[in-house]
Amino acid sequence: MMEVQIFGTKKSAETRKALRFFAERRIRTHFVDLNERAAALGELRRFAQKFGVEALLDRQSKRFLELGLGPARYSDDRWMEKLADEPLLLRVPMVRWQHKLTIGLAEDTWKEWKDA
Repeated sequence: MMEVQIFGTKKSAETRKALRFFAERRIRTHFVDLNERAAALGELRRFAQKFGVEALLDRQSKRFLELGLGPARYSDDRWMEKLADEPLLLRVPMVRWQHKLTIGLAEDTWKEWKDA
């Protein structure tokens, strides 16, 4: 039985679309609401290894702008610490199924997982 883990926030339209995508296909989801619980650093590293730290950053997020991080030039390690401390800086939804990962809305990829 397929089960995916989704990191996101209830306020995020893209996270809601991801939850709906899997619900419509009767795929079980484990939802981690980043407003309630930050993603573990190890979990974030898994996404960063695949996509790069920059791909995890939501430079358009309200929190990113509130913290004035636009001009920030941090090392990848410093960004990872920041993302662990400030989960609302993450681009969501972040979806994991087994060893496969996506960031953002990736319905084509999710369909491939389902059909595999």
